[in-house]
Amino acid sequence: MVIQMDKALLDGLSHNEKRLLLALDERGGSASPADLVAEGAFSVEVEAMSAASWLESKGLATITERSEKFYVLADPKAVLEGLPERIAITLIGKKGGQMPMQDMEAEMPQGMGKVAVGWLKRKGLADIVADGKDKLMVLTQKGRDALESRMEDEGLLSRMAEEPVHEKDADPKVVKDLKGRQGMISEKVVTERTVALTPEGVEAARSGIELRPQITDITDRMIQSGEWKGAEFRMYDIQTFAPTAYPAKKHMLSRLGAQVRRLFTDMGFTEMKSEYVQPAFWNLDVLYTPQDHPARDLQDTFYLEHPASIHIDDEDLVAKVRAIHEDGGDTGSTGWGGEWSREKAEMALLRTHSTVSSIKYIAEHPDAPRKAFSISRIFRNESIDATHLPEFTQIEGIVIDENGDFDMLISMIREFYARMGFDQIRIRPAYFPYTEPSLELEVFFNGKWMELGGAGIFRPEVVAPFGVDVPVLAWGFGFERLAMLKWDIRDIRDLYISDIDHLRANPTV
Repeated sequence: MVIQMDKALLDGLSHNEKRLLLALDERGGSASPADLVAEGAFSVEVEAMSAASWLESKGLATITERSEKFYVLADPKAVLEGLPERIAITLIGKKGGQMPMQDMEAEMPQGMGKVAVGWLKRKGLADIVADGKDKLMVLTQKGRDALESRMEDEGLLSRMAEEPVHEKDADPKVVKDLKGRQGMISEKVVTERTVALTPEGVEAARSGIELRPQITDITDRMIQSGEWKGAEFRMYDIQTFAPTAYPAKKHMLSRLGAQVRRLFTDMGFTEMKSEYVQPAFWNLDVLYTPQDHPARDLQDTFYLEHPASIHIDDEDLVAKVRAIHEDGGDTGSTGWGGEWSREKAEMALLRTHSTVSSIKYIAEHPDAPRKAFSISRIFRNESIDATHLPEFTQIEGIVIDENGDFDMLISMIREFYARMGFDQIRIRPAYFPYTEPSLELEVFFNGKWMELGGAGIFRPEVVAPFGVDVPVLAWGFGFERLAMLKWDIRDIRDLYISDIDHLRANPTV
């Protein structure tokens, strides 16, 4: 059979590939890398294997592997000093076949007494017999026989001390027991590789290829000396397989966070922060959430045991919030009625929304105009599923402006998502205890509408205690859900799984 060789393929062969083709052809078409090194065809095996891998990718050679497992002795003391149970039965034998356990353990090498007792019982070499308040170690018949003969595991260890033992020549049960003795034996896998020419490889080896030094990198010295003239240059084969190169990149959530932060700062917003642990006062009461609201239940909120409560020092603010809850205070509202509990307000919890950052910012900066945002971690007692986590991130924002209104709020929301690349959104009415009017934002994703967050204008009952009498626009958007939309992720849990392949495959833009 005549095989027509591709000239471009032959011209693209490296110096080592040509060496390997010729070396294999001289040896009947196949050889192991170890034999090639031993016979001087290559200096090291890795050099031969690298060339073989490239020839295999080009269809000129095949690589076959055969692996065998051997067991080797890792701790020579097991043979020199003997196993703990061997030392133990020798001591007991010298005492006539029985010996107080306490005395035996005392005469054993340090740390081996209790180990020896365990193996004596496990192998049936000795029994523990009560003798009044003492316990005796009494050799069984199997133990007495072992005094005159070598046990199976001892025989295997002696063989390993001389040379590695093939797995087929070792009892699996004995090997399993020896592996249970940490650091005593180990496995050694020996792999034999054979490189063989394909019919195309034979044809290539006999096509008249010559071994000449090849230039793969051009240096200044080579150009200045004229050495490059008449030299053979290695051809580049753009069709040859090459491993995928992955650029360094930040995690998608880090990139999204930076994008959101830059977007808000470009719009003139200031970043605000608050602590994870808050009293219910700032997380709920100041935001005019009634003390019997379902959001305060353990099913929705993580309460702390240490500390169980956080004292509120601002008595004037406490009085104002109490009055607003009970009868509306000076806001014109009727309040929620009933008796407001300071004890409930001082319960310590993990913040359930980032609006606590907004209200604290308002308390410190009540003068208009103001614009602030946060990207904050929040915690809710929710079941984990494809779109919910008990710990997640919220994009929070407020605008304090005397000209602020509902149209401005909707416009800002649309502007934010337009800059993020989403212009198809749906806004519908909603209810929150601390905003009026209120809205919820949704985007169509994965065959259904996904809620991204809520927004509204703070009620007077929320901002009055801080002397704010102008509109305060507020919103809270889901950060992880935005990432799901941006990168078409179907399960929110995938964002936090440490999968390097997923990160590598994720686009950078």
